[in-house]
Amino acid sequence: MTGDLARGRLKLDWARSRMPVLEGIRRRFEAERPFDGLTISAVLHVEAKTCILALALTAGGATVRLAAGNPLSTDDDAVAAVREAGVETLARKGESVAEFQAAIRTLAEADPDVVIDDGADLVAHIHTERGSRGRIRGATEETTTGVTRLRALERDGKLLFPAIVVNDSPMKHLFDNRYGTGQSAVEGITQATNVLIAGKVAVVAGYGWCGKGVAARLRGLGADVIVTEVDPVRALEARMDGFRVRPMLDAAREADLVVTVTGTTGVVRGEHFKVMKDGCLLANAGHFDVEISKPELEGLAVSHREARPLVEEYRFADGRRVYLIGDGRLVNLATGQGHPVEIMDLSFALQALSAEHLARHGRTMAAKVHAVPEELDRAVARAAMAPMGVAIDEPTAAQLKYNRSWQEGT
Repeated sequence: MTGDLARGRLKLDWARSRMPVLEGIRRRFEAERPFDGLTISAVLHVEAKTCILALALTAGGATVRLAAGNPLSTDDDAVAAVREAGVETLARKGESVAEFQAAIRTLAEADPDVVIDDGADLVAHIHTERGSRGRIRGATEETTTGVTRLRALERDGKLLFPAIVVNDSPMKHLFDNRYGTGQSAVEGITQATNVLIAGKVAVVAGYGWCGKGVAARLRGLGADVIVTEVDPVRALEARMDGFRVRPMLDAAREADLVVTVTGTTGVVRGEHFKVMKDGCLLANAGHFDVEISKPELEGLAVSHREARPLVEEYRFADGRRVYLIGDGRLVNLATGQGHPVEIMDLSFALQALSAEHLARHGRTMAAKVHAVPEELDRAVARAAMAPMGVAIDEPTAAQLKYNRSWQEGT
């Protein structure tokens, strides 16, 4: 599919006008040129907000190459507009798995100086297929799933270069994961199905920051929410937040809607499909399409058809039907517009500053997983306050003295 250039320009203009933090960083980059002569390869969900990040990096002197973080997450209109602005972009909505993998391979072969990743697909390719650092000064990682992969490489002593885990920064997971995923996942579900959420039993699998956001938004729309978990601490937290907490096999019997948000595989599988009510909706808000077992679903179904665009109906031998939304891929982008623009302003501001940090310091950083430097996190928070109408107090001299003495134990 070819995107509409005029529509893409409008989408980029709309995003830019609501991303004041990143726009401030872009202006500084334009003046300081921290990426002069460097190549940045980014595997992200290529839509309008992402394109504003790419253009900010380009303003700083970088040659930026973009590829899709998911075969269904691309906005073709935005691709047309960012290509016009000179950013090489290897992505289209609905690309095949082979095309998706080929684009990642192309970005790796460009031997970038900095990698920006969402799910660690590019980092994983570099480690398994190339096996050498090359020019790479470091990588940033956007999502929980990718951080898990990076920590596994670090644990095994195989990580080739420093990696900054943007996902774990307070300014990312407290807002992007909770409010961004919460709103955009529910929007993706309702846009795909046009169903009413109020009065439905909604099962949310996983109560990390993303799951908390999804559960809260569904409850806010009037759903009776059940949480499933494997972690006892998160299970108790969900219960104290007012949700029922049940094993998936019990919850699936009641579910009108199941949303997976765990980052692991086989969360909803054959035993659960066998007990679901007729008409149950299935959606995944985790990064990879492995949380809802499509092979088991296809194996149990006696027929299958497209009920609506990006909504597949699977009918079982007893006549029950379940509906898989967005092919089990990341629902907020497969069938929705992704996170709200103000949320991505914060997350992509962190990505931009982390990329700059790697450009300046990556060669002297240890090849391990690094947190976002606290000063960058707080800089983004402070820059976001005024546009959101937030003002805070400053500590008094007495308070600073008291805090310092308490910390020093005097």
